[in-house]
Amino acid sequence: MKQLTQNLKSGKMELLEVPFPALSKGNILVRNHYSLISAGTEGMKVVTARKGYIGKAKEKPEQVKQVLDSVKTEGILPTYKKVMNKLDAPAPLGYSCAGEIIDIAEDISNFKIGDYVACGGAEAVHSEVVSVPKNLCVKVPEGVKLEYAAYTTVGSIAMQGIRQADLRLGESCAVIGLGLIGQLTVQMLKASGIKVAGIDIDKNAVDLSYKSGVDISFVRNDESLERSILEFSNGFGVDAVIITAGTSSLDPVELAGRLCRKKGKVVIVGAVPTGFSRENYYKKELELRMSSSYGPGRYESNYEEKGLDYPIGYVRWTANRNMQVFLELIKSNKLNLDLLTTHIFDFKNAIKAYQMIVDKTEPYVGILLKYDVKNKIEKTV
Repeated sequence: MKQLTQNLKSGKMELLEVPFPALSKGNILVRNHYSLISAGTEGMKVVTARKGYIGKAKEKPEQVKQVLDSVKTEGILPTYKKVMNKLDAPAPLGYSCAGEIIDIAEDISNFKIGDYVACGGAEAVHSEVVSVPKNLCVKVPEGVKLEYAAYTTVGSIAMQGIRQADLRLGESCAVIGLGLIGQLTVQMLKASGIKVAGIDIDKNAVDLSYKSGVDISFVRNDESLERSILEFSNGFGVDAVIITAGTSSLDPVELAGRLCRKKGKVVIVGAVPTGFSRENYYKKELELRMSSSYGPGRYESNYEEKGLDYPIGYVRWTANRNMQVFLELIKSNKLNLDLLTTHIFDFKNAIKAYQMIVDKTEPYVGILLKYDVKNKIEKTV
């Protein structure tokens, strides 16, 4: 079977012939029909991999610190070999896909072969077949297209940010960053009865947000932005700001502090720095919250690897439950994913899709990879 990989040392991308993934305890084997490229997160990985060692180091300061700590404890040569081995190993890309179950582990009873499912996590990569833990796999409701279901993981990231904002019917929210996750955030907020303002540096994203249902939206350099959002929120400031932008600038966090009402909430979903000034956060007693991926359970080995769930009475919305609700929103026509799907590439042309993202040759939002499911896959080990 084929899998999309990238060499972290050179940045070279390839569709490699690889063995079938192992079907370990608690896992489900899925043949992908569609997978979604997260243009922000994955595009950043591709760009970073293509940089030289100094460029890589600037992008990954925490990993540089780990390397320096390793030098102190293990020495230069062993650390060098370890780093080079990691960089030379082909790394998969992707974390949001949908397809058909072709095999299940013996300890799983709530899925069966032939079920259509949406998958997330580190194993839900751009590959013809994936092996995914059961807690990061949800059944696709009847009537929901698999191309829509491939959005489930990214949609759950947006949903978890909204849950962290803890908004009530009729309240207001500003969304900073109107890429794919930002547009999904706008659509789900509107489906929840929230008044929404949008902000982005790209006019195309601002224009698209109106189609997603935003009430008012602004290009970041619009001089009327702060005054208009204050008027929009009846002179108080918005109840919450959700930051879905990805940038090294402090501007989104500083702007969020100015837009929020007293005792409002700022939720960080995107990759932004948080070394902001105290001015607005202190005077307004703002609450800064981080949103962790798809929800509770993500990155926890007991949940992902061992399949242990949180009782609903203690954790209402886990990663898996967020994924389920996102699919239910699609089924009930609360979301417009046709609006956001700008490109569909055949899996064999996946590298061209990433090159488009890197070169920015044309506008894009939702980019899907479509797999040839009629093609017979030879199972190799």
